[in-house]
Amino acid sequence: MKFFIAVGAILAFLSVAFGAFGAHALKERLGEHYLSIYQTGVQYQMFHSVGLILIGLLALTAFQGSVGLLHWAGWLMIAGIVFFSGSLYALSISRIDFLGIITPFGGVAFLLSWILVAAAVIKG
Repeated sequence: MKFFIAVGAILAFLSVAFGAFGAHALKERLGEHYLSIYQTGVQYQMFHSVGLILIGLLALTAFQGSVGLLHWAGWLMIAGIVFFSGSLYALSISRIDFLGIITPFGGVAFLLSWILVAAAVIKG
């Protein structure tokens, strides 16, 4: 479960880097509408990067009996970041609005991951 802590930290780092890139390099290129979409991707990536770190810490500490649930939660959270934030980055940079059809799959992965975290805590 140290894996989820490390991946969470790397994705949090990337979230800060993407946020700075968006604020400085993309601000003039994207326009207000697409910059807002991009920033939503950054925001959700950061929230769920911290979630991954939480999952790793829970698995390493008091919730040993719920490692399986936490394992699935971590992978779903990673998938959520890729599909939700990744699709928003791609949509905003390419301006291909059809890419937005991918975003809800990431949102569902986020929801399921948080349900599994709650189930792990209740079980543990």
